[in-house]
Amino acid sequence: MDNNSWVKRTTLFLTSQAISQFGSTLVQFAIMWYITLETKSGVMMTISIICGFLPTFFLSPFSGVVADRYNRKVIIALSDSFIAFATLILAILFLMGYKFIWLLFAVSAIRSLGSGMQTPAIGAILPQFVPQDKLIKVNGINSSIHSVVMLLSPMFSAFLLSVASIEAIFFIDVFTALIAVFTLLVFIKIPPHKKALDRNATTYLSDLKAGLKYIKAHKYIKHFFLFCIFFFFLIAPVSFLTPLQVTRNYGGDVWRLTAIEVVFSVGMMLGGVIVSYFKVFKNKIHTMAFACFLTAITTFALGFSIIFWIYLFIIFTMGIAVPLFHTNSNVLIQEKVEQEYLGRVFGILTMISSSMVPLGMLVFGPLADAVSIEVILLGTGAVLILLSILLSKNKELLSHGR
Repeated sequence: MDNNSWVKRTTLFLTSQAISQFGSTLVQFAIMWYITLETKSGVMMTISIICGFLPTFFLSPFSGVVADRYNRKVIIALSDSFIAFATLILAILFLMGYKFIWLLFAVSAIRSLGSGMQTPAIGAILPQFVPQDKLIKVNGINSSIHSVVMLLSPMFSAFLLSVASIEAIFFIDVFTALIAVFTLLVFIKIPPHKKALDRNATTYLSDLKAGLKYIKAHKYIKHFFLFCIFFFFLIAPVSFLTPLQVTRNYGGDVWRLTAIEVVFSVGMMLGGVIVSYFKVFKNKIHTMAFACFLTAITTFALGFSIIFWIYLFIIFTMGIAVPLFHTNSNVLIQEKVEQEYLGRVFGILTMISSSMVPLGMLVFGPLADAVSIEVILLGTGAVLILLSILLSKNKELLSHGR
């Protein structure tokens, strides 16, 4: 593979995805804040979160099959276009005066469908043009870019909502999606993978069964997915209850809620840089176990009464752990799973993450009204410590993590 060729394609691909993601994240924050300001209802926010997760959960196994059967570049472009079209319709309806909350729920669900279709394809397409020994670096850089987007988008969204209408943000998302799709289709040449060229492809159901059979036959994938089920369930409280914890313990000042988002994103940026340019451990599983342990310790630490500046430092440290874990877990799959099964494996992983986090909130959300959030964080932090130790001792995963 020509060095300049893959570098150029990777740069254009990551840039186009960052532009698209920036517009999408602007809309996500705008919808969330609009619902919050208009309804001031926790139930409405819960419905919004469910609408944003459930379609991805149901679609992911099938979108994984699609990502393995067809041209992944086209799938990504079509998904972006689908999301942009839904947002355009919403913007037009809002301009016409149809500013109904249920429309935001419906569009959140439609956008989730597009995201569910796109995510396995993005995870599976990188090994098609990135050399295997560069996957860690590229995934780490991608994680840093994601962190920058997550750092800037809430600030831009808040600024735009203060000086313009929500419709303006909707149109920005449409514009950024068009740029991303145009760049992907016109400037980035990615040949279809082998299975996408197979005209004698089997049925969707047989492909799905073959994917599940493949996962069942590979112990390291089964062990990793089992770990992910518990991990994503246990991180739900620290992911969603910290803003409520800040409001209860330190006051509802907007700058405090913004501060925890900013320092977490800065931590993720640093973590992305670390994983891109430095080997934390030779074995990817050791790095993932360390990241899980770091998440566990910081979650446990948030269970104590501490001054706000220390609280922010703990959140920052937690942010560093995110790329260390996710980059290595993605690369482990990209390196070890055959090209023709990558989409289906990433599809099942997306299904796990998009189901266990909301399931965790259904358990821990109501519990937070019965016991203190500190007690929940101490409990989940302690279990996460045990989970990180079990991961570091798993011989099956360790043998594939080298």
